[in-house]
Amino acid sequence: MVIVNKEVINPVYEAVRDDENDTNWLILKYTDTEITVDAQGTEYDDFKSKFQDDERAFGYVRLITGDEMSKRAKFAFVTWIGKNVKPLLKARVSTDKAFVKEVLRTFAVEISADDVTDITENKIRDSVVRAGGASYGTGN
Repeated sequence: MVIVNKEVINPVYEAVRDDENDTNWLILKYTDTEITVDAQGTEYDDFKSKFQDDERAFGYVRLITGDEMSKRAKFAFVTWIGKNVKPLLKARVSTDKAFVKEVLRTFAVEISADDVTDITENKIRDSVVRAGGASYGTGN
């Protein structure tokens, strides 16, 4: 069984959620014994580049949505299983994800992906907006 390193993950999770902090994403990856923070940052392209075809990972990203009347932060949770991950390791992700979600608790959408085209900023933003309900602005 893999341990989710809550003590390391939680402060980074809180930083991503903090409106006063520039950090807007984190990546969790597997080591031999645990799931822990692999990377964190500010640029979406850096976030997307951390997902590799031979790895399992979890991502958490902040996106600003809304219109000119109301801007707000929304969050997406990404479960990544690369195309080259062995079947037994793929199967373990669903169980591990439940433990990861005990730390990464709050998000608007959950996305499962195995191709970086599934996690472009526009696709994730569209999913978050659709999950968020009505928009009342004029589109400006």
